[in-house]
Amino acid sequence: HSLRTLLMRKRSGPIEDIMSGTTQEERNMTASPSSQNSSTSDISEPKNQMKPLVVGDAREVPMGNAPENAFDAFFVQTCSSNPEFYKQAFKLACCFFGLQASYLTWGYMQELIMTTTFSPTDRVPSGKFPSAAFCVFSNRFLAVIVAMIAVKIKHGAVTENNVAPLLAFTPCAISNTMSSWSQYASLKYVSFPVQTVFKSSKIIPVMIMGRVLKGTNYPLPQYFEAFLITCGVAIFSVASKSSDSDTNTELIGLIFLLMYICFDSFTSQWQDKLYTKYGKSNVDPYQMMLGVNSSAICITTAGLLVTGDIPIVIEFLKANPQVFMYNVITAITSASGQLCIFYTIKEFGPIVFTIIMTTRQMFSIVISAVIFGHVIGPKALVGAFVVFSVLFYQIRRKYNAKKMKESSSNPQKNGSPSTQK
Repeated sequence: HSLRTLLMRKRSGPIEDIMSGTTQEERNMTASPSSQNSSTSDISEPKNQMKPLVVGDAREVPMGNAPENAFDAFFVQTCSSNPEFYKQAFKLACCFFGLQASYLTWGYMQELIMTTTFSPTDRVPSGKFPSAAFCVFSNRFLAVIVAMIAVKIKHGAVTENNVAPLLAFTPCAISNTMSSWSQYASLKYVSFPVQTVFKSSKIIPVMIMGRVLKGTNYPLPQYFEAFLITCGVAIFSVASKSSDSDTNTELIGLIFLLMYICFDSFTSQWQDKLYTKYGKSNVDPYQMMLGVNSSAICITTAGLLVTGDIPIVIEFLKANPQVFMYNVITAITSASGQLCIFYTIKEFGPIVFTIIMTTRQMFSIVISAVIFGHVIGPKALVGAFVVFSVLFYQIRRKYNAKKMKESSSNPQKNGSPSTQK
């Protein structure tokens, strides 16, 4: 191409320069202004095109935009009718199954750790695992390591390229830690049906917290849909499973459950507020995971030091090495679940995330029924029907609203030639 350009020029000077050994710099100094500009543009344009490969912002170097473009191109080719809808549906399905797989496994391992009677030690004669706070600490410890590696790979640095400061994540880290502690503390004082009702009713408190923190106004029908989902999950759970303990409900247990609901609602809404404040393009799930767990691990470490649980746990783990492996598996599933949590909140908001996590106990009961042969009665089926009817109605309503919005915007995009002129 360069040789053909040279041959097409009227002046023979450049060719004569080449034949005579004249350098490019000497030719530029003697060339006319027009030819100098042409030569400069011929040389500078390729260099300008290469600059994005050596950008100063390390955030764009390791990953780039190619995977996202390829992802979009796949849905454009395979789902030409409405690629954006199917792309979002695929993302939601991945979030749903990722959350279900991670936290169903996490819940099973957590129950195995806290309810199994292991070999007793001098300081733990009962053989029960002595510290729920250590379980939270192990989850946070692995999550920080995973987040640091992911942020380093994607952004080129752990903290330098982060737009949101680490202190911005401290409030939701505190609320997340307090939520876990309140949930564990409540188990000794409330019966299973009361636990189930409270765990099923998180959607409405999350909506109220969104109004308090961000001023979000939810329409009245959405509150009614949340109420129906709450009732359906509670009916299904209570009718499908009975409590194995004779725990009576006490006032202190209800207080702990209220704390659990409030702190848990605050956590997801504050994370969504951070995405809104700093921009979703500036805060990704890895940075959110690093920020939240960096503060949370400081809180849990301080709690372990104050309570003196560390030497007790070390002695217990030496006597029961299998408990250490249980904690490792719990930490792995917790880390994968957190990645799904932060991505779901970023893409779909805290309400969708809360609905997914609320319906999780229904799938847990179904899996338990399939594995252990439990029978799901007609009352439970009625509750499941209510929940999934509301969910399918919400999906259908949002799909129709999106199509109406697209159809109303098409005339503006495809206006008449006179209008476009």
